[in-house]
Order: sequence, then structure tokens, then C-alpha cells
Amino acid sequence: MSQSGKIQLVILITATPEQAEEGYRIFQSHVGWMGRTHHRDGEKSLLNYNVSMAPELSNPMDSNSPPTGNTNFILTEVYESMAGVEDHFKQAQESWEIFPAFVNWLGECKSSVVPAAVIEHSLW
Repeated sequence: MSQSGKIQLVILITATPEQAEEGYRIFQSHVGWMGRTHHRDGEKSLLNYNVSMAPELSNPMDSNSPPTGNTNFILTEVYESMAGVEDHFKQAQESWEIFPAFVNWLGECKSSVVPAAVIEHSLW
């Protein structure tokens, strides 16, 4: 099902080996919290949730290049509308018990956050 016009949140975090353990802990908490709190229907609905992890490569365009030792954490969430993203951030601040640790960890790692982007092209 195409998700054109929906709203996507993406966070890419590159963590050193020392920071990676905290990332695993944070995302283990995050997935449980998301499942308990997020809407599945209506304008605030969460349509897609993925967290992936992969070694950072010395040459990101060559999958055979040696890893740097760092870990990339990639979070992707797709919402029905902007109301879902707004609800997500409100809930995170109010009810995700380790939200302050997540914010702190983002600040310590190399990270890029796109809080809300309209999906222009989507297949299936």
C-alpha cells in the first residue's frame, strides 16, 4: 500500500562502541512503549515502525568495505498525518520513562533527526 502523503519521522544515530549498548537499551524500551501507547486508527495512527541497526562502514557505498567499529541505529516511523507526529512527541515527553536518557544519548552521538517529512514517492 502506497504511503504517499503520509508523514515520516526518521532518526539516524551513529554510536561509538561505548555508546552502542545504551542505544540497544533505549530502543528495547522504545518499541515496548510505542506498542502500548500509539494509535492504530484515525488521523494519529502509526502506520509503520522500524528500528534497524548496522555497522558503520568505512565506505558507505561499498558494502564490502571494513567497518569503522561504530553502529548505525535507524529509526523510521510513518504516521497517517501530522497529528500523529505531534501526539508522538507529546506522549514521549509525558510518558516514556527514559525519554530524557534518549535525548541525552542523541546529544552524545552523531545524529540526524527529521521529525516530520511528507512522503512524496511510495510504492506498494
